[in-house]
Amino acid sequence: MRGLTHRAVDAAAGLPAGTTSAYFRTRSALLTALVRRLVDLDQAELGAAGERAGVPRDAAELVRGIAALVEARLTGEGRRRTLARHACTVESVRDPELREILVPRENPGRDAVRRFLEDRGVRDPEARTLTLLACVDGLVLDRVVSGGPVSEDAIEGLVVAALRR
Repeated sequence: MRGLTHRAVDAAAGLPAGTTSAYFRTRSALLTALVRRLVDLDQAELGAAGERAGVPRDAAELVRGIAALVEARLTGEGRRRTLARHACTVESVRDPELREILVPRENPGRDAVRRFLEDRGVRDPEARTLTLLACVDGLVLDRVVSGGPVSEDAIEGLVVAALRR
């Protein structure tokens, strides 16, 4: 995140010089605000997806839902946010405040996955949900770096693994 300066943010946003420094006095304050905004956008996206879809009826429906989310995170604005999120995650290694903001949060999407696994008698559905979603994040990171889509077969393999008793 070396390029994150008040001047660079002002220029990228088309704002007069000094605008962001008036609101965020330090680079740390600017970065913290950025991370909070990314988390807010992610939570809204995951919440809307979870509310629209509800608890999947079967594994195929869960795979399709995850595939749609992955596609959204790899294209357009979602891709830009994914890149920013991962850059902020690396930055959070040295900044406990950022790390706390980036901790996975409860949302309707995550809850739907957990309830799906719970309904199928999976042991420790909370841990399995976190593992499944971390693996999906890993696939997204791989593809945002190397290019190309994530296949539904790859997602299906993760779902099958999460369903093992």
